[in-house]
Amino acid sequence: MNLPSILDMDVRGKTLVVRADLNVPVEHGRVTDATRITRFAEGMKPLLARGARLVTLTHFGRPKPNVLDPSFSLDKLRPALSDALGVPVAFSDTCATDAAELLAKELADGEVLLCENLRYNPGETANDPDFAEALARLGDIYVNDAFSCAHRAHASTEAIARQMPACAGPLLLEELSMLAAALEAPRRPSVAIVGGAKVSTKIAVLKNLVSKVDHVIIGGGMANTFLFADGAPMGHSLHEADQIETVAEIRALARSAGCTLHLPEDVVAASAFAADAPHEITACDACPDGAMILDAGPRALAHFQSVLGTCNTILWNGPLGAFEIQPFDRSTRLLAQTAADLTQQGLVVSVAGGGDTVAALNVAGVADDFTYVSSAGGAFLEWLEGKTLPGLAALQDAAKAA
Repeated sequence: MNLPSILDMDVRGKTLVVRADLNVPVEHGRVTDATRITRFAEGMKPLLARGARLVTLTHFGRPKPNVLDPSFSLDKLRPALSDALGVPVAFSDTCATDAAELLAKELADGEVLLCENLRYNPGETANDPDFAEALARLGDIYVNDAFSCAHRAHASTEAIARQMPACAGPLLLEELSMLAAALEAPRRPSVAIVGGAKVSTKIAVLKNLVSKVDHVIIGGGMANTFLFADGAPMGHSLHEADQIETVAEIRALARSAGCTLHLPEDVVAASAFAADAPHEITACDACPDGAMILDAGPRALAHFQSVLGTCNTILWNGPLGAFEIQPFDRSTRLLAQTAADLTQQGLVVSVAGGGDTVAALNVAGVADDFTYVSSAGGAFLEWLEGKTLPGLAALQDAAKAA
């Protein structure tokens, strides 16, 4: 996408109204994982060094509108943001008021203001143009640096871009560049690993991917539904008996596009969904009546690893099994290690995204070894579906109007 970039602009003395995604985990009033804050700060520090003034907007959790529940206040994020940026961060306990506007106007070059939780105001999720106009009064240039929120048509991601000069931030541009390298213009052959619980939640993803990549590896409960469509017994396994026609449609699309689908040849079946539950390895069509499929088996893993070894681009969304509990994390963990090893050898470009995927890569200890791990969840999924994201469309429209 040809989006206007804040990196190409003269920012000295300009107040940037930046939409970030600082929705990070917090326990006992302290940030427990500052990854999103750190990645955001890395893109902002060069702009501050060039004399920009930064007004930061973000949501945090899901507070009830007009209820100022202190557990959702952003003030607790200020120490982590200050540490990441290397400068003090001022705080406004409102985000779209005269008081917030006054604090923003008092900023000097290189200074930062963090405004209170956008979602305290119902105008945020309603994409209210009046609320967006109040946010626009906080500065000179709007910067969307939150790809992970770009799938939402909210006031701070969509309406505001139509109220003032608007452009993309460095982290958003980085995300788009890496995602495009994995799907829009991959080094071929390319493979997508798609896991998760239900085919029904990823129909659009699968339909889009089979037209874009050379191989799709299907895992998790989704694979069970494909196996069920082939007549395999499921026992108590998670599967969707009403999605057989969908499976047939996806297979037809894959054949037409020349994309090969890969399913588990064998599976790990257990008597209960619990850590270290009694389990056995069976053929994919031999799940016992009283058991449930919780992971891909060793032959399946070896086959999936061989597919990765023939490819130059790997795109990953979703685990292959119940990675949350041992030993049913094995196929996800070992396949992730294979992808990481190939990446570190310079043989593949590997891009992963989605909440469960990032968690699984962290369990495997290889998240830092992938070429790129997206911080986005819902936006990553909608991008895989080929949808137009409202936050990005607003930036494109702003560029056309400029």
